[in-house]
Amino acid sequence: MPINITMPALSPTMEEGNLSKWLVKEGDKVSPGDVIAEIETDKATMEVEAVDEGTVAKIVVPAGTEGVKVNALIAILAGEGEDAATATKGNGESKAAAEPEKAAAKAAVEPEKAAAKPEAGPAGNGNARQAEALAERPAEPRDGGARVFASPLARRIAKEAGVDVSAIKGSGPHGRVVKADVDSAIAGGVQAAPGAAAPAGAPAQAPAAKPMSDDAVLKLFEPGSYELVPHDNMRKTIARRLVEAKTTIPHFYLTLDCEIDALLALRKQLNDAAPAIKGDKGDVPAYKLSVNDMIIKAMAMALMAVPEANASWTESAMIKHKHADVGVAVSIPGGLITPIVRKADQKTLSVISNEMKDLASRARDRKLKPEEYQGGTTAVSNLGMFGIKDFSAVINPPHATILAVGAGEPRAVVKDGEIKILNIMTVTLSTDHRAVDGALGAELLGAFKRYIENPMAMLV
Repeated sequence: MPINITMPALSPTMEEGNLSKWLVKEGDKVSPGDVIAEIETDKATMEVEAVDEGTVAKIVVPAGTEGVKVNALIAILAGEGEDAATATKGNGESKAAAEPEKAAAKAAVEPEKAAAKPEAGPAGNGNARQAEALAERPAEPRDGGARVFASPLARRIAKEAGVDVSAIKGSGPHGRVVKADVDSAIAGGVQAAPGAAAPAGAPAQAPAAKPMSDDAVLKLFEPGSYELVPHDNMRKTIARRLVEAKTTIPHFYLTLDCEIDALLALRKQLNDAAPAIKGDKGDVPAYKLSVNDMIIKAMAMALMAVPEANASWTESAMIKHKHADVGVAVSIPGGLITPIVRKADQKTLSVISNEMKDLASRARDRKLKPEEYQGGTTAVSNLGMFGIKDFSAVINPPHATILAVGAGEPRAVVKDGEIKILNIMTVTLSTDHRAVDGALGAELLGAFKRYIENPMAMLV
């Protein structure tokens, strides 16, 4: 019997991916565990392994295809003793998998007929039910008389937000407006629905400004004076998450200056004392600590010292974490990623240092696993190596805090009534006010400062 290979969900939040490369071709035999393809998600390139044994009868989605939806059919295997041509020609499962798409198309064109006679599909197929739901709801006219097709959930959310669903461009099958489209429209600002009334007791508000269209932006520049570079999945994801973070998280910021002379001295002492180990090019130090490694450790220990700040906000409850999992922003071509040092509060500086080198290296090659960059309890973003004195970072959900670290530099400061030249590093803590109040955030940043200025405490 033919076996369908579908687009896998490589992380809980994955909705689509790019099928970057096939490692097999039609006619090849595969066994369970064989790597058959490479899938590019928003942050990494992952290998896909075969689950079943058989012969590749047909590659449905060619290499290089972008935006392949999770669970979409990408290839067909012929089972043992089955002819490949027969498998592709008579594959009932693949036909059934295609039926929901036909149902959605038919519902979009002939909703009344689709409602009367929904297309057949596999038992329990969600796409078929969605097609029926689409048929049952009358389409709203767009400007000019064209009808708008939207899921019931999308319509409800748009109605509650007072958003005109006809002003939203749909990304679902055949241009259908889905929940993600409405959420993006609300975050980006879209015109209110005609006649939409404000909730009782709410002050009247001016309609949200509508973002400029791509065409309108391009008209501002002289033709031939620019080059268009399409967004890849990473840049789209970064943009979406930044909009979400800045529009849904109430940020506030706390800034402190930290003296790092003692930290720099301890770092040198520890690096000088590093034992030698055999490497590919002879003896090398077992570790080489960076200032950032010590910042990660200090932030982790500060969260343990102020456990109320080691939290994440959800609408129903506060998540209080038992360990400090510190994400570290790493710049990679086309964007950035935040690999996580798990249980950094329990790890030595040398372990943190070597782990970060490995994570950063694989991040730049886009070889991280989803569990290595998703989650975490806080994050550190260090731009000191670029000479940046201070800045404010955007919180990365589900974190409630992120520490922005500036350059350590000699500054003239007054200490003990005298002007002295000390190495000073400015840090800014961005905080989610829903989870961490001002005084608690100040306590957390104060604990971080104590560890940075008394670094021997991180060794005991």
